[in-house]
Amino acid sequence: MADRTLARTRTDLSDFLTRHRKKLTPVDAGLPSTGARRTPGLRREEVAALAGVGLTWYTWFEQGRDIQVSESFLLKVAKALKLDDAGCSRLFLLAHRRPPPPEAYQWPSVSPLIQNLLDDLVTRPAYVANLRWDVVAWNEAADELFGFTKLEQLDRNIIRLIFADPEFRPRLPHWSSEAPKLLAQFRFDLATAPDDPAMLAMVDEMKMLSPDFRRWIEQPGVENYARGIGAIFDPDGTQLRFMHEMLTVDEYRHLKMTVYFRQPR
Repeated sequence: MADRTLARTRTDLSDFLTRHRKKLTPVDAGLPSTGARRTPGLRREEVAALAGVGLTWYTWFEQGRDIQVSESFLLKVAKALKLDDAGCSRLFLLAHRRPPPPEAYQWPSVSPLIQNLLDDLVTRPAYVANLRWDVVAWNEAADELFGFTKLEQLDRNIIRLIFADPEFRPRLPHWSSEAPKLLAQFRFDLATAPDDPAMLAMVDEMKMLSPDFRRWIEQPGVENYARGIGAIFDPDGTQLRFMHEMLTVDEYRHLKMTVYFRQPR
C-alpha cells in the first residue's frame, strides 16, 4: 500500500508540474516570444533557467523520479511557474508531503501599470486583494474611505476589518445583512484553496477573534454573495452607498481589483 501511495504522489507531482508549465507562455514568464510552438507553454529548459536549477535535475523532478530536492529548489520552481500560495503549498505537499515554511509566503505586489490604473480611477475607491482578502494595493480614494495606510500590513484585510476591527464595524450601517454575504464569498474563495496553510491559519485566527465569523463560517447556505461593502459611513459621518465591479489582475496569484461605484442617495 505504501508503494502505491508513493507512486501515486509522484504521478500527481509530474501532472501538477506539467500542467502549470504548459499554462505559461514565454510572455507570461518575461521571455521573448519566439512565435508559434509545437506544444503549448514553456519548455522544461526554460523553467529550469528561470528557476536557476539544473535542466537534468528539473527534468527528473518533473518526471516524478525518486530524487531529493531542497526547500530552496522547490521555492525557485514555484516562483518560475508563478505559483500562488495555494499552488506553492500543493507543490511542497506533493514533493515533501509537508507544507512550505512560513517564510515561503511573500506579500504580493502589483505592477506599476496596475498601480497607475488604480490611481487613474481618481474618484472611485479601488483596491487589489488576494485570495485571503489581504489588500495589497489601493488608490487614494480607497485610502480616504478605508484608511489603509494607517493600518499595519496584516490588518489591511477586508475580512479582518469587517469582523475584528472595533472601530470599522460601526461604520457599516447594514453590517448584520452584509457581513454574511461577504463571508459567503470568502468561503467560496477558501474552497479554491482548501489546503492552503496561509488561508487556514487566517480562518483559525478569525475564529478566535470573532464569534460571528466562527458561527457563520461553519454555516453554508447563504445564497447571496458580495465582494465589496455596499454601504459605509465616510469619516465625516455621511452614509455612502456603492455598487462594485471586480477585475482579475493576476490569475496565477489570485489578485483581483474591486472598484466601488457610488450610487445616488
